[in-house]
Amino acid sequence: MAEQAHPALPDRDRLARLAELQAAFLASAERADPATKVPSCGRWDVRQLVVHLARIHHWAAAQAERRQEVPLGRGPFDLPALYAACAAELREALARLDPDARAWTLLDDGIPRAEQTGTVAFWHRRQLLETLVHLWDLRIATGEGCAGDDADWLDCLDEVVGTMHPRQVRLGRAPAPEARVTLAPEDVDGTWTLQGAPADAPEVVVRGPVRSLALLAWGRASLDDAALDVDGDRALAAAELARGLTP
Repeated sequence: MAEQAHPALPDRDRLARLAELQAAFLASAERADPATKVPSCGRWDVRQLVVHLARIHHWAAAQAERRQEVPLGRGPFDLPALYAACAAELREALARLDPDARAWTLLDDGIPRAEQTGTVAFWHRRQLLETLVHLWDLRIATGEGCAGDDADWLDCLDEVVGTMHPRQVRLGRAPAPEARVTLAPEDVDGTWTLQGAPADAPEVVVRGPVRSLALLAWGRASLDDAALDVDGDRALAAAELARGLTP
């Protein structure tokens, strides 16, 4: 289905914000030791994280243009040069294309062709948020501190609940929720509830800063985070989150 904007989301120039976050990621990558471990990404180090995001940008540019990407190869790579080139490729493709033009997107996985709705604008948002989360990963690994502002993290939370988690369920990567887990930012009007639970399912409300809730949804935080409060069965909420809201 097409993405629907939550009333609390501000209007944003996502392509411009993508460029800002890419520049921040490149600057941090240039300062970082490539061998530094990235705890939020399993066994990855900085080198693997930078190559991953570069590859994702390269792939997304092709998806927006509805073509197969040319593989980048196995490397080794000059990390800053690789990332800068792939980031620019993505920005230039998205700037050149009509945001309303049809594109291959994650909205359409498993959807009959006649019902597909993905457009280039999807990638403005998806790549902004991909960059945001991995900039956070990089800066936490290097000790530079958090990244992004509340508008970024609100967009991130909305995308998980409205797009990424429903896709996980649609593709059979996660079961439909057995509890109504609601994420309630204390610094934003509105709440976000995981879709698909039975109407009579028990409800658990998790409250906290929007950044903490978005990181929780992306598996970068846990319910033990001191910034989060849980109203309801904590074990139920933990079980739903453990099934994976994102790829």
